[in-house]
Amino acid sequence: MSVKLEGMPNNLATADTFTGKKVIDREGIEYGKVKHIHINQETLAVNGVTIHQGFRRDYFLSEDYIDKFSEETLLLSRPPVRTGIQVTDIDRHKIGKVKRLHKNSDTNELESIEVSDGLMHSKILSKSDIWGVGEKVILRMTKEEFKKLE
Repeated sequence: MSVKLEGMPNNLATADTFTGKKVIDREGIEYGKVKHIHINQETLAVNGVTIHQGFRRDYFLSEDYIDKFSEETLLLSRPPVRTGIQVTDIDRHKIGKVKRLHKNSDTNELESIEVSDGLMHSKILSKSDIWGVGEKVILRMTKEEFKKLE
């Protein structure tokens, strides 16, 4: 529990006041709860947050996903792509699930996703193949076009 200290500006808060808050995007989709706040050791700026989405399902979101903290929630500026969520084609036909995220090691920017369409099969798709993200990832292609990819 944090305490407001005398002389402390109104717009400052301790990091522990944000842990446990719900994480939602602009459409009201909930992505879990704030587990950790990551702070750059040199600049002391927030670099991102760890989101807890259930049993052993934690993931990191960089600061460019964060819009603002409210009294009860962390509001996201855009929805994140996460592992384990369903992938559909442009016509909403189920294709599979996001198996792995491939990010640039320097910028942590998403470059591609690996989509599992069965027990042993998966395909890597570029970020540009993604049409939209929310509760599901929607691709810019049909299921037939996806099947023809190598």
